Amino acid sequence: MPLPDDFLYELKVRSDITDIASSYVTLKRRGRNLVGLCPFHSEKTPSFNIYPENGSFYCFGCGAGGDVITFIRKIENLDYIDAVKLLAQRAGMEMPESSYDNSLSELRRRIFEANREAGRFYYSTLYTSEGREGLEYLRGRGLSERTIKHFGLGFSPDKRFALVDHLKSKGFKPQELVAANLVYQNKNGGISDRFYNRVMFPIIDLRGNVIAFGGRIMTDQKPKYLNTSDTPVFKKSTNLFALNFAKGGGRSLILCEGYMDVIALHQAGFTSAIATLGTALTREQAMLMKRYADTVYICYDSDEAGQKAAQRAIELLRNAGVDIRVISVPGAKDPDEFIRENGDKGRERFEQLLEKSGNDIEYRIQKIKQKYILTEQSQIVAYLTDCSQLLSELENPIEAEVYAGKLSDETGVSKEAVLRQINGYRKKKVRERTKKQFRDIQTVVSGRDDRVNSEKAANLRAARAEEALIAYIINNPDEAAETVKLLPPEKLVTSFNRRVYGIITERALNGRDIMPADISGEFTVEENGKIAGILASLGGNINSAAARDDCIRVILAESEKITAESAASADINDIEKYLEKLKQQKK
Repeated sequence: MPLPDDFLYELKVRSDITDIASSYVTLKRRGRNLVGLCPFHSEKTPSFNIYPENGSFYCFGCGAGGDVITFIRKIENLDYIDAVKLLAQRAGMEMPESSYDNSLSELRRRIFEANREAGRFYYSTLYTSEGREGLEYLRGRGLSERTIKHFGLGFSPDKRFALVDHLKSKGFKPQELVAANLVYQNKNGGISDRFYNRVMFPIIDLRGNVIAFGGRIMTDQKPKYLNTSDTPVFKKSTNLFALNFAKGGGRSLILCEGYMDVIALHQAGFTSAIATLGTALTREQAMLMKRYADTVYICYDSDEAGQKAAQRAIELLRNAGVDIRVISVPGAKDPDEFIRENGDKGRERFEQLLEKSGNDIEYRIQKIKQKYILTEQSQIVAYLTDCSQLLSELENPIEAEVYAGKLSDETGVSKEAVLRQINGYRKKKVRERTKKQFRDIQTVVSGRDDRVNSEKAANLRAARAEEALIAYIINNPDEAAETVKLLPPEKLVTSFNRRVYGIITERALNGRDIMPADISGEFTVEENGKIAGILASLGGNINSAAARDDCIRVILAESEKITAESAASADINDIEKYLEKLKQQKK
């Protein structure tokens, strides 16, 4: 059963979307609405809108939208019920008893409990004879007992059923352990431990839940590191190792490649260190960092793979809108090794690296410079060409001019010539961006990229009229009865719009609210975004009965068309009736 309307109404009143969103996004008032940089995609011009009048949000850049519950679902990576629970807890409200489908929420709760119990098991095993090798490894890497306990490090025994047997004894069911990705399941349904003979690193979310694990093998077996796959409580691309500890350390973060780098830095006093989870940095992780930091120090390994990863990270972080500094670790592969090699002076020396770090443009110019011999004229031209292309990405013209001056001093080429080349590339990028925006607009208008309503492109005229009618009903629920008489739900052409229309009209006819916050539980995050987009684009454009009737006429006409495909299989009597109707309409 769905949540009671009175509960949702009170939750909506106590959970003002402006207050909730402003804790994640810097908002500025624009007329009756508020705008800001979208937290769900990288952008430099605000396209994220809050509509206080109907309690919704919508981003015209990426299409994210919905009510306050959908916002929390999306930004905290929660299902519907868990998002409601979070908001209810924030508002000091009790969840209603046994009135909703709690199956997914209950599964998530059991996975959290299984992970927590697994973490305890791994930690306790570390201090037994079975975990001696793991403990010696951690101590050999210079970790103190305090650090081991702080991060909850542990060891998975070199057995295939150690964790399975332990968790079964605690009452966990096999399907719960499979869902948590703590075990493998064979074709016959049997289960065995996913992690064995590995030092274990718990991954903890921002609310203190153990959501996954990383494990380092004690042999030469591949892969060296094994990580939990995505589960109902964990997604690699949207989480960061140690962010739960680092988020309160000021408005800067140190981005590393590996777990041991992060732990070594924390032990040395640099508690803002974090790492990705066995994958390259993602756009979602960059946006997550933006929420907690104005500056990100990239401290990747000095090998070729690490430097390539740094280049990718720079691009994503710059698009996310954070200031970037790049730390170069001399004479060592990674920060963990650097700190250990410098012994008692490890903290002091790493602090010096932080102070000497250059910004991302300086780092990228140095990388370009390494490709050329600047004593040769042709090489200087190529060097300046590459640098000009890089500097054309800068939005601040003063920043570009400063670097143009440095390049002029370095190469002997006039600053004006360098600036002309930079501006030439910038104009080219603007033209390309304008063309892309035009193509994107064409795609949106045509419905070709509509992932929610896949039938829109083939039924464009009908779908547009349907969307306008949906906006009309949401804004004028008292007109639902008259509208349904004129246009029953089954007459709508596209399946998604038919479902939305059916849900909102049925609720309206029963005297129930149909604002975004009232209906979000009926739809997925993507579907809620689509509905929010309809309201944001069309909400104020169709408010008269005459406009509504025009939409209805279009929908009825489109629904009665016989396409070549349907005509081929239609009954002859149906075709004759349709032709006769067309004749009558012409009269």
